[in-house]
Amino acid sequence: MGIDRLDNLFHPESIAVVGASERPGSVGRAVMNNLIEAGYEGRIYPVNPSYPAVMGKKTFPALNRIGEPVDLVVVATPMQTVPPIISDAIRAGAAGAVIISSGGKETGHAGRQLEAKIRDRAAGTGLRIIGPNCLGIMCGASRLNASFAARMPLDGKLAFVSQSGAICTAILDSSVKERIGFSYFISLGSMLDVDFGDIIDFLGADPKVGSIVMYVESLIRHRNFMSAARAVGRVKPIIALKAGRTGAGASAAASHTGAMAGEDAVYDAAFQRAGIVRVKTFEELFDAAEILSRKGRYRGAGLAIVTNAGGPGVMAADALSDYGVEPAALSPETMEALDAVLPDHWSHGNPVDMLGDATSERYAAAVSILSRAREVQALLVMLAPQAITDPAAVARTLCDLRDDTTKPIITSWLGGMDVDIGREILNQAGIATFDTPERAVRAFMNLHRHARGIEILQQIPPRLSTRIRVDRAAAGRFIDDHTTSPRNLLSETESKFLLATYGIPVNPTAVAVSPDEATALAEQFGYPVAMKILSRDISHKSDAGGVRLDLTTRDAVETAWADLMDNIRRAFPDAAVDGVTVQPMIAKPDCELILGAKTDPDFGPVILFGMGGVLAELLDDSAIALPPLNRLLASRLMEGTRVDRLLRGYRNLPPADRERMEEILIRLAQLVTDFPQIAELDINPMVIHGGQPIAVDARFVLTPSSCPAPLHLAVSPYPAQYESRVQLPDTGELLIRPTRPEDAPLLQGLFDTLSPQSVYYRFFSPMKQLSHTMLARFTQIDYDREIALVAIQESGDSERMLGAARVILQHNLRDAEFAVLVGDPWHGRGIGAHLLTTCLDIARERGIRSIWGTVLSENKGMLALGRKLGFTIKRSDSAGEFDLYLDMTRSPPAGSSIA
Repeated sequence: MGIDRLDNLFHPESIAVVGASERPGSVGRAVMNNLIEAGYEGRIYPVNPSYPAVMGKKTFPALNRIGEPVDLVVVATPMQTVPPIISDAIRAGAAGAVIISSGGKETGHAGRQLEAKIRDRAAGTGLRIIGPNCLGIMCGASRLNASFAARMPLDGKLAFVSQSGAICTAILDSSVKERIGFSYFISLGSMLDVDFGDIIDFLGADPKVGSIVMYVESLIRHRNFMSAARAVGRVKPIIALKAGRTGAGASAAASHTGAMAGEDAVYDAAFQRAGIVRVKTFEELFDAAEILSRKGRYRGAGLAIVTNAGGPGVMAADALSDYGVEPAALSPETMEALDAVLPDHWSHGNPVDMLGDATSERYAAAVSILSRAREVQALLVMLAPQAITDPAAVARTLCDLRDDTTKPIITSWLGGMDVDIGREILNQAGIATFDTPERAVRAFMNLHRHARGIEILQQIPPRLSTRIRVDRAAAGRFIDDHTTSPRNLLSETESKFLLATYGIPVNPTAVAVSPDEATALAEQFGYPVAMKILSRDISHKSDAGGVRLDLTTRDAVETAWADLMDNIRRAFPDAAVDGVTVQPMIAKPDCELILGAKTDPDFGPVILFGMGGVLAELLDDSAIALPPLNRLLASRLMEGTRVDRLLRGYRNLPPADRERMEEILIRLAQLVTDFPQIAELDINPMVIHGGQPIAVDARFVLTPSSCPAPLHLAVSPYPAQYESRVQLPDTGELLIRPTRPEDAPLLQGLFDTLSPQSVYYRFFSPMKQLSHTMLARFTQIDYDREIALVAIQESGDSERMLGAARVILQHNLRDAEFAVLVGDPWHGRGIGAHLLTTCLDIARERGIRSIWGTVLSENKGMLALGRKLGFTIKRSDSAGEFDLYLDMTRSPPAGSSIA
């Protein structure tokens, strides 16, 4: 559902409060009082048949008796009364409702039934619902306090979103003391309708929001959440406290929200993929809000530490080092400037210890120099109570200096009553202040983590040296045949066959059903060999004594056969044994890895990589990521483990073929992307021998899936279904395909073919090259939100991009903007027309409502193409521009579609 009606919830012209009351202690009284006290200027309609008036405002017995349009309905009545109220709200034309009432799914079966009734009545009407079981909502710009919180937040550009009303009130209360301002305060409650993804989309489009802080207990519509967070998180920091990190915590979250929390490590991987900074404690969440709300734009990790005591400076440097970051190295110019204003015995380094007799003037001199230093991107100014240093005077000095720099200034006034006045001065002035060096550094590092995460997200992945080709048809037939089998655990040989269809290297393996067959296979492969029991009833063969390694003779093979059978009969007397597998023994591998996948109930398939072998679980050296993967994401997954150091070469061990490992992870991710029937997948071990990886053992668990590919993924994959080929006059055959992140060099090559005039037509300004950020933006596509196609001319293994077209969904997720770019040498050959027409066909398929674009009046070719495709063309309000608009709900002009 689109988010366009959410604006009416937070900026309503009229509000009806159902359950309005003057009874002391009632929610209805609190909501009415808050609306009035906050200064809301719209119309307020109390609804309560028991009162003639509430707080001087005429009441109405029911919503349908108001007789005037109502934008927002706030419901503060018992839960069993809510379904008919929602029906009345729909008839009244309301944009949305905030259901404060508790008694929904958190209470069990009866509550779930009530929520189902509400959902059924709202379905298809466009009414958006926040709650139930929520505190309510607040918006500073509209002076809206539609909640039962005790006060409005101070004004600011920070948005706070929480499932827990108690967390909302705690943050709100602390924020007033610390002078932290908010543009929105939103309690989502049980998320019957509006969820975190919707709210992130809405807040991302509001220029009054600079950052988003969230308290999360559970998520719904995980793919929608990931899409919204990936889009907004690139431009606005998102900080999240995800509760339920432990088993006990997850159970507590379930009892509170009625939804089980997902596995914690998967949330870590999902948040990292979306660019969200995750914090672990309430204190850290509040500290993140503190630093995000303050003046100063984060530019990098170059932190200068200023102190009047050596100990706190060392503590801050140690805390910074714990995150793998060192204080900024001061330049000779900065050192010389500090020497001129500080005592002879200052620390002559960073931390800048100005000694215990530092005055406010000395602080001012040092901070002024450091704020101008090019190597310094932020300052941590600390003060410990000393006989000569005046905490209040130093605080006032910092307040005076703050406007002279755009760099963040963080403070830590250590101590109690002696420094409280200084802290209050800093809070009043909007300077972030913390009571310990460690908290200050941690808050700063959360800024750094966000910036570093976005930098990583915008990195351009390198291409593989070879194209990935898979036998999807063979894998599909095999999976279809085995998914319906009563035994959903594949054997080792079956699992290796499936891996081989996707080009994952496997150790050749054959099945023997007798000792004679085993010895014949051993001699065929050549000694030494390994033998393993073959049984679908036994998942972990080593634990059952079902593996024999390094067999070098015929007698050893025969003895191993007898031992394997005896072990299995003792350990698993009822197991069905199909024989043994025989395979070449890979002697003295460089290391053993585990690669795998499992289906998370919330986020779908996740990929695992780590140290393998029989001690894999004990060593606990693994990392996970969400598919799909590219080389950059695969490399980052490996970098999240300690075994990655071995893969890079260690002492006498040669480095592994890293590109090959990345390719295998990409192939593995593609396999689980293509087939949602894969519930579990283990390759353990995958050994590295002579630098090359090979799967020695594997197992799959297949289960039927009701969710078709690729909708089972949390992150939209490359839409291969939109690949096609077209034969154009004067150009020949072109590959039309969706854009990939690896296409950045091809896009730069296309840009290099443009004349200055073509650049101006497309980008509305002169440009000599595409910036790294623009290349990342134009090639890293969320295909749930955009359609981006390119025309590729192929020559052997090389490719050249001749043109590109995009359709970008707006924040309401119903309307879109288009853009087309064709290289100058290929103008007039129908490439742009084919690309845009294909994009429009896909847009119609997806139900996009309208598409628009702005074209310069000199761009005659684009205007002609717009007329051909049925766009309405009108002069823009801006001189020299035309607005093109296409109603996608109408049939396309005859002959315009070529898909």
